[in-house]
Amino acid sequence: MTEQANTGLTKEQIKEQVKEEIVKKLRRSVGVTLDEATMENVYTAVSRTVRDLVMDRWADAGEEVHRRGAKRLYYLSAEFLMGRALTNNMINLDVYDAYKDALCELGFDLGEIEEQESDAGLGNGGLGRLAACFLDSLSTLEMPVTGCCIRYEHGLFRQRIVDGEQEEADDNWLENGNIWEIARPDDRVEVRYGGHIEEVWTEGGLKVSHDGYTSVHAYPYDMPVIGYDSKMPATLRMWEARAKTELDMTYFNKGDYARAVEESALVESISQVLYPEDNHEQGRMLRLKQFYFFTSASMQFLVKRHKQHHGSIHTLPDYYTIQINDTHPTLAIPELIRILLDDEGLSWEEARDIAFRMFNYTNHTIMREALERWNENMLKQLLPRIHKIIEAIDMEFRASIWQRWPGDLHKMDEMSIIYGGEVRMANLCIAVCGKVNGVSQLHANIIKAQTFRDFYVLFPDKFLGVTNGITTRRWLAKANPALTAEIESRIGRGFLKDYQEFEKLRGWLDDPDFCKAAERVKRENKEKFAAYILRKQGTVIDPSTMFDVQAKRLHEYKRQLLKILHIICLYYRLKVDPSVHIVPTTFFFAAKAAPGYHMAKEVIRLINAVAAFIDEDPAVRGILKVVFIEDYNVSVAERLIPATDVSEQLSTAGLEASGTGNMKFMMNGAVTIGTMDGANIEIYESVGKEDIFIFGALVEELDMLNKLGTYSPRSLYESNPELKHVLDTLVSGALPVPEGRQFYDLYNALLNEGPSRPDKYFVLHDFASYDEVFSKLMAAWKDRERWDRMSARNTICSGMFSSDRTIREYSENIWGLKGVWPMQRDGE
Repeated sequence: MTEQANTGLTKEQIKEQVKEEIVKKLRRSVGVTLDEATMENVYTAVSRTVRDLVMDRWADAGEEVHRRGAKRLYYLSAEFLMGRALTNNMINLDVYDAYKDALCELGFDLGEIEEQESDAGLGNGGLGRLAACFLDSLSTLEMPVTGCCIRYEHGLFRQRIVDGEQEEADDNWLENGNIWEIARPDDRVEVRYGGHIEEVWTEGGLKVSHDGYTSVHAYPYDMPVIGYDSKMPATLRMWEARAKTELDMTYFNKGDYARAVEESALVESISQVLYPEDNHEQGRMLRLKQFYFFTSASMQFLVKRHKQHHGSIHTLPDYYTIQINDTHPTLAIPELIRILLDDEGLSWEEARDIAFRMFNYTNHTIMREALERWNENMLKQLLPRIHKIIEAIDMEFRASIWQRWPGDLHKMDEMSIIYGGEVRMANLCIAVCGKVNGVSQLHANIIKAQTFRDFYVLFPDKFLGVTNGITTRRWLAKANPALTAEIESRIGRGFLKDYQEFEKLRGWLDDPDFCKAAERVKRENKEKFAAYILRKQGTVIDPSTMFDVQAKRLHEYKRQLLKILHIICLYYRLKVDPSVHIVPTTFFFAAKAAPGYHMAKEVIRLINAVAAFIDEDPAVRGILKVVFIEDYNVSVAERLIPATDVSEQLSTAGLEASGTGNMKFMMNGAVTIGTMDGANIEIYESVGKEDIFIFGALVEELDMLNKLGTYSPRSLYESNPELKHVLDTLVSGALPVPEGRQFYDLYNALLNEGPSRPDKYFVLHDFASYDEVFSKLMAAWKDRERWDRMSARNTICSGMFSSDRTIREYSENIWGLKGVWPMQRDGE
């Protein structure tokens, strides 16, 4: 079957063609007739027909890249939070309507078929979602890219809330296979761990032998990721760990079946789980194995592919550029140097020069204490050759530090790669990479002025900011088709291919019809989400209430605690004075806490306790409701975000690198209440101060408080009776939790000295400001004409947050990529 744009067929003919293809696939790929087919059978058949369309383009694109000698990006990331592929691929191929109509006539609902697909368990939060958006945008812009990660058999976990607490269940997303992937056994490579290294100088130079190692095979699976109207699908390469010998027949034949598969089980644990818990040595070792596993496999494949197509290893930087997404893939740097030295026979100077020309690094972390570092002895034991190469890089880097600041041992200690028994991965990245970018303009300024200040002085030309973005295809066309249709009826569909056409929407800023249409779509989305939550969790919610949403990874600096404390405050105000005006609101929280993150799990427990507390009181029924959404993932986000009225972005100023959830909510017409942090600042600049609600201290104020050490949360507590009442609720026994399970740890973290100063993330400091601004937000909600215009303006002004714009900036300022089939804009 060919795509609609290229067939010249009528819609009716295309629909009939789709029906015919689906019935054929049911018979030939699944082995059933239409009458016998289950919903899962139909999903398989439909997905295979769509995959065929993508595969044709994928094959042609690979050939064209090699023919033209085009430069390819290798994007290395521990996460790619892809979401479901079926309908997203249909939209990007422009066959969605044809499939929807064809399936309807065959007696099936496309929405129900989509539910058969599992969310790919390849990511957790914003880092992985950003990487997924980038693949979509790179394909849309016709730029060659291979994303590289681990083919995790199990995702982070499936979240269950039991008695108000988070429990983690297995996320076996591959249980029914992954129809979109293609196994590539011919591309498998060997990854080595442990052993010992011998270096011998010969007439031909230094020769290195590696003996006594453990060998792991890396088996690749490729998944095409098609952008909108693209001839150049991206490739997501996922590596699976397998033992060299999966079954030891010697032990098996002796009846020792457990030992026969013992080696295989140990090896395959490398690709079993996304982010194994690292609060013990075995977990940390496994993470280190994981990060080396996929970076080594990716670099080996890159070199092999280059030699196949281009010959000379010296031209490697002309054909490939490598982006390190956060520090997890940093070991790719010494691994590529190892390959060039040991396998290709290059000199140290040659290998170092090639590597230094190829790598760039995206930083996602502001807090220095959160920067990735590894125990040096562990790394040396597990990766002895890599350790040697890092030592050599560190020695040269130390010399450059000494040359710039002679005699300054403090600078040397702070900036060196290896220090105090640790290997510091961010320092390694900065020492080697050509460019280092932050993911918002504020973030870039902070890493230059604070986090990596000395590095910026040494390498001022390396640092820049590239503000994150999101793909309009998934987060508008797929998640919110009704709003997309309203936009399309006014400016056409070109904005899905060219983000700059979004600017045409600004001409509709003052159009009351667009505001009314957007409000109607929002109301319908809220009704759909209310029905979904009733089905999923049995929770009844009123879609006429204001939907206030905080959906993001659970971390103390993101301050879900501030939000739930404020809800308690609103509750007590209603109890004191039932006539006080509070907008009827449903407060949604959606977040997963890392299994070993006690404080984050306590916040989840508190949210659910407050939800039960409020539900038990008929006096506030219909005014306040708290809902915790279980097992938040991409598919749930696609339902929740279009239904949201208020986007809560409450991170402590200076601690959120960027955020992308804020952009998704904005694009779908939610109004932001947030701090001047991360990309909130650029949202503020885009929509203007009248259409966003900003609260809280600025970075400069908090820096001063930290520097002077004068902040006293207990003084706030003692001077504000209302705030004191709220905080005392955590430990007074008022909340419906078992005896002895009050929230002492949260209470003490806010008020009492502990391992760190009280209220480290300034929750109480910003509480009054948040309360004041939230009151203004509620007043704005009452003025429906004003609110609808604010909502519409957020959508209209969101075009700059397209990940297509982000990718263009990366390409122009860092990668030097060009589209293989460049887009033509009107007038060009």
